[in-house]
Amino acid sequence: MRASPRGGLRTATMVLVPFAAFIGLFLLYPTLVVLYKAVTPGGTLGFDALARALSGTYRTGFINSITLSGTSALIGGVIGLLLALTVKSLRRPAWLRPTLDSWSAVASQLGGVALAFAFIATIGAQGFLTKILKGFGVDAGDYGISPTGFWGLVVVYLYFQIPLMFLVMMPAVNGLRETWREAAAITGSSAFRYWRSVVFPLLAPAALGGVLLLFVNAFTAYATVYVLNPSGALVPLQIRFLLQGNVITGEEDLGNAIVAWVIALLLASLVIMTVLQRRTLTWTRS
Repeated sequence: MRASPRGGLRTATMVLVPFAAFIGLFLLYPTLVVLYKAVTPGGTLGFDALARALSGTYRTGFINSITLSGTSALIGGVIGLLLALTVKSLRRPAWLRPTLDSWSAVASQLGGVALAFAFIATIGAQGFLTKILKGFGVDAGDYGISPTGFWGLVVVYLYFQIPLMFLVMMPAVNGLRETWREAAAITGSSAFRYWRSVVFPLLAPAALGGVLLLFVNAFTAYATVYVLNPSGALVPLQIRFLLQGNVITGEEDLGNAIVAWVIALLLASLVIMTVLQRRTLTWTRS
């Protein structure tokens, strides 16, 4: 007995309406409020707050956040891609792929106080790895490796960036057909040419989209960096400082202006990722 189309429409409406209401109330409405306050500083239409949000220490915050996020995204993207390609080529041991999948699913979601504490206990001033290196006459601090330094934060971010890139790239890597490599070998193509003409063009959209996702993921990270370096000049920490009311008179809407620029950055990244994802799905589904 077939279900009536009207019944299916009613069921879909019952599911979609509460979901749309939830999105509108907790996502769209706050976003529109922030954007409205950003372009109406003091209650009048103007772009002074948006301009001030990209000047002085706040511009430094954007530069620091972009540099930190970009560095961790590029390093995590390369390592995650290489890890996915390596796992694809391995047939044994059989437990390796499920283990990596499980670890990646957990590690990519780990953050906050727990992750910060783990790295303080590892590479902090009294961390066990720091003490081991000192036993060999190596001071990690001389190389800028500490949880509060730039490269220390990069190392911390890589803990969730690498497994996230691995999860993003595995579907695309699994889409590579063995017959393509065999066909290239039969036609006399070298391994280098096969990778340059087949593998790289196919994986490039997924890899670029993955790196962009890692960039956004790192740019919006807050809890971990707040625990490690609460006074750092990074955008999420500056937003927290401003929205708590730590501003001078006339600067009350500056926090909303910074959030507006972050929203614009995230929307641009989302559009680019969507385009790249569609290009990837075009050949992975064929």
